[in-house]
Amino acid sequence: MNIEIPVLKVEGLSVNKGNYLVIRDVSFDLLPGTNTAIVGPNGAGKSTLVQAVLDLIPRTAGNIEIFGRPVTRLGHLCHQLGYVPQHFIFDRSFPISVGELVGLGWVKQGKRGNSFFQSLWQGNQEKAAAITSALRRTDTYHLRNQAIGTLSGGQLKRVLLAYCLVMPRRLLILDEAFAGVDVQGAADFYTLLNELKQEEGWTVLQVSHDIDMVSRYCDRVICLNQTIVCTGVPEVALSPQNLLATYGPGFSRYQHQH
Repeated sequence: MNIEIPVLKVEGLSVNKGNYLVIRDVSFDLLPGTNTAIVGPNGAGKSTLVQAVLDLIPRTAGNIEIFGRPVTRLGHLCHQLGYVPQHFIFDRSFPISVGELVGLGWVKQGKRGNSFFQSLWQGNQEKAAAITSALRRTDTYHLRNQAIGTLSGGQLKRVLLAYCLVMPRRLLILDEAFAGVDVQGAADFYTLLNELKQEEGWTVLQVSHDIDMVSRYCDRVICLNQTIVCTGVPEVALSPQNLLATYGPGFSRYQHQH
């Protein structure tokens, strides 16, 4: 009997901010190759959950394992994890190009038996090829020499995806990656993300407000409002009853017209 080991395992996770309990007793697994969305109202704790999973903020209780290891002891495996934040805050006057930013995501894998200069030359060749490939696959190669401070919101999100793509990853976490992107741009990004997931074998965890896009592109959904209200395939988790229980009365589901 072949039992799949979860890429991410969260057990009994709770996070306090001051005296306020932001998320309470959250547990879920992500199996390899799945695309899971976290949905819920503003203030439900979605971004807090992602930040706690990445060990960016302290947790009050609970355990988190990534690739079968405690998140605090990932070691070199941290390079197999990619993260696209909701807000990528940077100095827009900082002189760094798109190609240079994507190159920061590349980590040299040392090869034994090579001299220092041979390793350096091979590393530069491999890095250049990896950057070019990542930019082409995210349709941002034409931006390679452009300063990142001049990019639109949609262009920047694609460049950050290229940053994640420049090295092999097993888990990709996106926190409202489509914030500030128009409807068509979000649809194009979702399509690209789905294609890359299939090609790369990524496991994806994403926070999203777009119920329509989630229902089209995601395999599983976690409905969160401080604690998990429901979880399952989109057809089940996004039923009117579950959305009412998650968002409360007055919630209106917007349908995109394509």
